[in-house]
Amino acid sequence: MNDTAPARWLSDEEQRIWRSYLHATTLLEDHLDRQLQRDAGMPHIYYGLLVGLAEAPQRRLRMTELAMRSKITRSRLSHAIARLEKNGWVRREDCPSDKRGQFAVLTDASADVLARTAPGHVAAVRQALFERLSPEQLKALGEIMQIVAEGLQPNEAGADLPWLR
Repeated sequence: MNDTAPARWLSDEEQRIWRSYLHATTLLEDHLDRQLQRDAGMPHIYYGLLVGLAEAPQRRLRMTELAMRSKITRSRLSHAIARLEKNGWVRREDCPSDKRGQFAVLTDASADVLARTAPGHVAAVRQALFERLSPEQLKALGEIMQIVAEGLQPNEAGADLPWLR
């Protein structure tokens, strides 16, 4: 951003939309965190990591790939995986082709936790989001979020993305 250019403040309508977005996303994340803490003893971010592993071939991913898919920093991922290991839900394995690389692997115990927890989580997501919006609103929301995500995830080398930090 050019430091000499005057600030281009949000209009009243843009400010209203921005604050509504922040309010809704904060409340949604809290709602899902509380549901998952209650039902599985884990925060939403951990649940997302476990789901990512459950959907991966052989229930395993390179740590760098898991960080990229989860859109989190490598240090945050490392901390989360350490906690999940402590619970017996994930194990790390060294990468045979790259001595510095590691895999995160979903354990059978974690697969059981996901199987028990997923129905309640899906119900919480449906109740909080999908049941509140019309099909047209859902389509628009999906399109909008795709545009925002694409704009924040540039393809050029040197992009400042969480999983590269």
